Amino acid sequence: MTIISLLQKVDITEKIKDAPDSGYEIGVVIGSFIPFLILGGIALWMYNRAKKRDKNGY
Repeated sequence: MTIISLLQKVDITEKIKDAPDSGYEIGVVIGSFIPFLILGGIALWMYNRAKKRDKNGY
């Protein structure tokens, strides 16, 4: 079930067009960027961890 929900195509422009108010529009935009921010944070964490490992000679 979770894999299916991750692969669904979400039309953000349609959601914004049908939004009841501007607060909902802001929430949709922020919610669409959160997965990219999480992936960027994980990549940064992995980079820093590998950098420290190389610095310590492991």
